Amino acid sequence: MKTRRDFLRLRQGRKAARPGVVVQAMAREHDPDGPARAGFTATKKIGGSVERNRARRRLREAVRLLLPEYGASGTDYVFIARAQTASRPWTGLLDDVKSALITLAPPGRAENHPSSDGSGT
Repeated sequence: MKTRRDFLRLRQGRKAARPGVVVQAMAREHDPDGPARAGFTATKKIGGSVERNRARRRLREAVRLLLPEYGASGTDYVFIARAQTASRPWTGLLDDVKSALITLAPPGRAENHPSSDGSGT
């Protein structure tokens, strides 16, 4: 996603906050069966341009790995970097993104991943 209008639309959607990332999600009405789309943002609160770019690069890679499996088709996602995103351990960041995507999954979709609910059962 590239347009400001798409990012602003997702502000009214569901969100999941984790230590390394905040994820906003909303289903698309005009293309419910299309692939999931992702947008990335990092504010100046994160730090200078080097830190912001590093945070976005890490988020893009995590999403590239996890969105095909845990993202819902026909859904737009915005991944917002947090202060810890650039320095968080890679496995922790992957866990944060995965957990947020599972939380935002439409009803019925989360049961495909029973071990990801944190209960261990």
